[in-house]
This record gives sequence, structure tokens and C-alpha cells, in this order.
Amino acid sequence: MSILESFSLAVKNILSSKTRTLLTMLGIIIGVAAVIVIVGLGNGLEQYMTDSFSGLGTNTLTVNVMSRGSTRSLSVDEMYDIVEENSDYLDLCSPTVSMNGYVKIGSDTVSSTSVQGVSEDYVDISGASVSSGRNLQYSDMKLRAKVCVIGAYLDQAYFGGSAVGQTLRVGGQSLTVVGVLAQQEDTLEEGSGDDCLYLPYTTASRISGEVSSYVVTVKDENQLDQSVAALENALYEIFSSDDYYTVTSMAEMVETMTSMINILVGVLAGIAAISLVVGGIGIMNIMLVSVTERTREIGIRKSLGAKERYIMQQFVIEAACTSALGGIFGILFGYLLSAAASQVVTRLMEETLAVAPTLAAVALAFGISVGIGILFGYLPAKKAAKLNPIDALRYD
Repeated sequence: MSILESFSLAVKNILSSKTRTLLTMLGIIIGVAAVIVIVGLGNGLEQYMTDSFSGLGTNTLTVNVMSRGSTRSLSVDEMYDIVEENSDYLDLCSPTVSMNGYVKIGSDTVSSTSVQGVSEDYVDISGASVSSGRNLQYSDMKLRAKVCVIGAYLDQAYFGGSAVGQTLRVGGQSLTVVGVLAQQEDTLEEGSGDDCLYLPYTTASRISGEVSSYVVTVKDENQLDQSVAALENALYEIFSSDDYYTVTSMAEMVETMTSMINILVGVLAGIAAISLVVGGIGIMNIMLVSVTERTREIGIRKSLGAKERYIMQQFVIEAACTSALGGIFGILFGYLLSAAASQVVTRLMEETLAVAPTLAAVALAFGISVGIGILFGYLPAKKAAKLNPIDALRYD
């Protein structure tokens, strides 16, 4: 008997008992769909995280200085000297001063706005651009000017799109708006990336305290490790210890978080794959029942000269067809669930997050489903092949 004939007979036997076949495939369908959805969710989370961090710049390094207990401290000028001395690796630098407190605009008090003291290079570092007015300038740093640049949300929500030249108050200081940043996100809303305010770091340090962190860009992301090493070596020469500073790479943070997501997805996919094993046990069970029901048929075939390998081939192919059909239905069900999950997650999170299964995950899930069918179909097939034809013919 050829493989094609065995396949044709297997399909015929499967279609002869549709309800039983569907129930048998249920474990495979659920397992394949679950693996596809979980892997797709992992891909969506990874892409969402990458997109979120890309706005901060994967070519940036953040330096935090904790000089308490040290006999040395790091001045802004020293930090700029470090960047200049390592200009082969490092490019732009901006001291940052994070400010706590409220922004007062007229009679309104705004608590959600991110307020930072920065240098004139920070807007370029963050990948933003000025849509009206001007950016902060070097002269603003030197003169400790009471000026600021605001995000598009503040401009539209509180100034009606004409903020340049208007005033607001931060930390009790009156600041003049000299520029408005271009809109960065799809919608303007409170607490978003467009709800921000930047003022000269010299002005911010007078209001809020000393500069304790810096954002530095690297010239070549392919030389990120060398850039980090150059910066750390220069800082070590100043402090003679690495206990008083940290250098954090945004790219490393993205890589670390991606690894964590992949591990979590792998564990969840492994748990979901257990249902594939349960489905395989269901296939083995139904194939054993099928062998019992077709004992007389097997006896007739063996008495007519059918060899054991042909009997085994028949039942293994039938089990593989059942699991493969379950795998196909599982893939279709998985894609439907992924589309539904994308809508649900997006509405719950109010962020665009696509549950995107990969072809590799689909192929792997389908391959495992077929493999499980063959593996769990082997025992019933072997039992059928070993039947004594005389006993089989007597079976009622």
C-alpha cells in the first residue's frame, strides 16, 4: 500500500466520525491557538517597549552621580570636559535637573507636567523639534535666564496654540515661554510625552538643587560598549571608586527588558504547550479505540497478505492527519484570537499594542502538533500491527 493510499484511507476514516474527530482534536486546537496568541502577545509587548524607548534614544547614556561620602564631586564643566576628551565616542551632553512641584498657568495648577532643567542640546538629544518660537540657547544657561520651552499639550490646552511670549510659574519663579515643541504623540493628552516643560539647567539648579544627572549621546551605536567604557574610566579617575556614579545605557535597558519578556513568553508558551500533550493523549486514546473497533478489518487485511509495516503506516498516518487537521484549525483560531486580543488590549491599555504571531511560531506550533500525533499514534499503530490475524478474524 502506498503512502497516498494510506492517506486517502485515513481521511476517509476521519470524515466517517466527524464529532469524535473534532473532540479528539480539541486539545491540539486549544494548544496551538494558545501558543500562537502568547508568542504574538510577547512580540507585541517587545515592539511596544522598543517603540517607547526609541523616543528616549537608544544612543543615549544616562549618568547619575551620588557623590555623598566622596571627597570629590563632579561639576558640569568637568562633565563637558570628559565628553570633549572622548569625542571619538561621545557627542552631545546635557545636564538634567528633575523638578518636583506644580506648574501654575494663570489660575490653573498643573501637576502632571514633567519639568526638567536641561541644556540647549537636550531637545536634539531627545529627538524633538521646535515648532514655534526658539529652542533654549547657550546664553540662557550662562545668564540663568527665566525662560522655558513647553510641549504641544500645554500650548494647546492652556494657551490656545499661542504660548510663545506668555508666562507661567514653576517653583515660585515666573518663566517666559520662548518656544513650543512639535507634537510627538498621536493625541494630545495630560501626562503624555507632549505634557512637558524644559528650562535652563542653571535656572533649575537655583530653584531645585544641584545637577546630579547627565544625558550623553554616543556617536556610533555599534561602539556602545567602548563609549560606556570611556565614560566610566573618566569618571573613575575623578572619584577613584565606582560607588559614586552609575552609567546606564538605554540600549542595554531595552535588551534586558526584551530578554525578560522572552523568558516570560517562553514559560507561558511552555505551559500552553501542555495542552498539546493532553491533545496527544486524546489522540492515542481514540486511536486505541479505533484499533479495537477495526480488529476484524485488520485481521482480514493481514490474512490477505498486508505486512505489519503497512498496518502501522495506516494508523500512524491517520493519527498524524488528525493532529495536523487540529493544528490547522488551531492556527486559524489563534489568528482570530490574536486579532480580538489586539483590540481588547488596546482598549484596556489605551495604547496601540498589536498581538502579532510570527510565521516561525506558527510553523513551530504546527510542527509540534503533527509530531505529537505521530508520537502518540505509534503505540496504537504498533498494537494494530502485532495483532494475530486468526484472533483478529475471530473478534466480534
